[in-house]
Amino acid sequence: MTRKTLTPAQIQIARNKKTEAPFSGPWLDEKRPGTYLCAACGAPLFNGAHKYDSGSGWPSFFDVPDAGALIASIDHDLGMPRTEISCANCGAHMGHVFDDGPAPTGMRYCVNGSVLDFIPDDDGA
Repeated sequence: MTRKTLTPAQIQIARNKKTEAPFSGPWLDEKRPGTYLCAACGAPLFNGAHKYDSGSGWPSFFDVPDAGALIASIDHDLGMPRTEISCANCGAHMGHVFDDGPAPTGMRYCVNGSVLDFIPDDDGA
């Protein structure tokens, strides 16, 4: 995977660990099957089949196809511990993971849509 050129907004999230405003990023309402990639390096991170509407204002996923695709670490930016998730390939900040998601995993990977690219599955057409 190669590093890609990021927009200033993407740099703020991916490199400076900022967060996009809720309900403002791309992919929130995307429902097609496909693969979500790290916008910084192109590494595959999430599968559209695992995406759900959490009501949080950010794209949310209940699972990851490859547990090694993300690195988890604890941050205390809001005065409480949260589990930050970053791309294992390039270190780009993606968002956070919480244990309040749906079955079968109970997890909610809450991701900044601005640091994701999306490739829809081929529909055979």
